Amino acid sequence: MTEIVVRRHVHIKGVVQGVGFRPFIYQLAREHALTGWVLNDSSGVIVEVEGSPADVEAFIEEIPSKAPPLARLESLDLSEVPADGDIAFTIRKSREEEGEFVLVSPDIATCDDCVAELFDPADRRHRYPFINCTNCGPRFTIIEDIPYDRPKTTMKKFPMCPDCLQEYEDPMDRRFHAQPNACPTCGPRLELRIRAHDLDPESMTPTDFKAVETDDPVKKTIGLLAEGKIVAIKGLGGFHLACDARNEAAVAELRRRKHRYGKPLAIMAADVDTARKFCRVSEDEAGILATPQRPIVLLETKK
Repeated sequence: MTEIVVRRHVHIKGVVQGVGFRPFIYQLAREHALTGWVLNDSSGVIVEVEGSPADVEAFIEEIPSKAPPLARLESLDLSEVPADGDIAFTIRKSREEEGEFVLVSPDIATCDDCVAELFDPADRRHRYPFINCTNCGPRFTIIEDIPYDRPKTTMKKFPMCPDCLQEYEDPMDRRFHAQPNACPTCGPRLELRIRAHDLDPESMTPTDFKAVETDDPVKKTIGLLAEGKIVAIKGLGGFHLACDARNEAAVAELRRRKHRYGKPLAIMAADVDTARKFCRVSEDEAGILATPQRPIVLLETKK
């Protein structure tokens, strides 16, 4: 007897690009022994799957419940199409369509897996500040156009090294098509700049900044903060002004420069345990602090 085979066309809209959605679909299709393909287009993600009716139905039912944590599905449209006889499931090149748009994920705080690599001396991204994967890192800030692919982001200026490219092209790797994927060999690098007037009081250009020769910009910046200096850290969405919150003179100077004498300033803490040294932190508040958005949370201060 000939086995019954069906094929479904699936159009998924929402936050489904830059969140590991294609590798998720690829792995889910393989789990159900389905053939077909998946691709990004200017409106979302397009999937065609082929296999037994039961496997195709189970695949479709599991898309919303097993989707990546950063994905947000707004619609999932199905249609029946003729069987094509595919022999495997593949990830196709993105397709651009005029007049369409897709929701883009916001920038996401560094995930636990990347943090573990960041502080692992044996990892090739040890202490690399621009570490990211499909579960975290910049998204909205770096995109220039849709579909969300590296050539349409600001990361196009940084060709991937062989190691990063291997991760990027492996559907089973958590960095598969992570558009900001980079490492110390091929990605952006840190640079410390100091006001020319601070380097040379005789300088006639007090607003000019010059690069500082240092092997470790982070360590050098920590030293400047300890001295009571104010630093501007260039982040994804702009500059973050920082000083040592325990240095009253530094805080007063930051308030003077920003004309912000009464309004509270946000305090950075390494983790929830550090925050608990200064504030009362409920379990709900701790949970909010640890979400992928890493929002500023108002806490009750200890005396």
